[in-house]
Amino acid sequence: AGDGDCGHTHARAARAIQEWVRARPPPAAPAQLLSSLADLLLEKMGGSSGVLYGLFLTAAARPLLSRSDLPAWADAMDAGIEAMQRYGGASPGDRTMLDSLCAAAQALHALRSPGAKLLPVLADAVQSAEAAAEATRHMEAGAGRASYISSAQLLQPDPGAVAAAAVLRAVLEGLQS
Repeated sequence: AGDGDCGHTHARAARAIQEWVRARPPPAAPAQLLSSLADLLLEKMGGSSGVLYGLFLTAAARPLLSRSDLPAWADAMDAGIEAMQRYGGASPGDRTMLDSLCAAAQALHALRSPGAKLLPVLADAVQSAEAAAEATRHMEAGAGRASYISSAQLLQPDPGAVAAAAVLRAVLEGLQS
């Protein structure tokens, strides 16, 4: 999706994460893991996506400092999104990665229900994120790089929304294997 810049940025992040994991075992504590990933992406990913993911992960780590139960993960997602909105200035409906992330967050709220099972809830969240990414195809860009481009030229889904959904799918597939 897009002109390739978003894909190159995410590929750079993926390579940096692969090298990091090969060099040392990632922290086992969830808050430390997210904080370490934030630092890595801020340093290696580049672009506005790197900054936004860094903000997201830094904020998402906070609810996980004192607990890591399933509701804490829903809280972490909400905290990450709130930080992205506060510092990035976008909102759901602006044709950005927030469209995918907010759709996933809504599904992840089910983690707060007693007896919630992680993988089915996460699978629903991924499907929601992917549907939201596809829905950006028909949105007017209100923020981000696409807001500088004529809407007549925006024929594909938002690259950031597609990438965020792909990241969530990768997390799901990693947990399933």
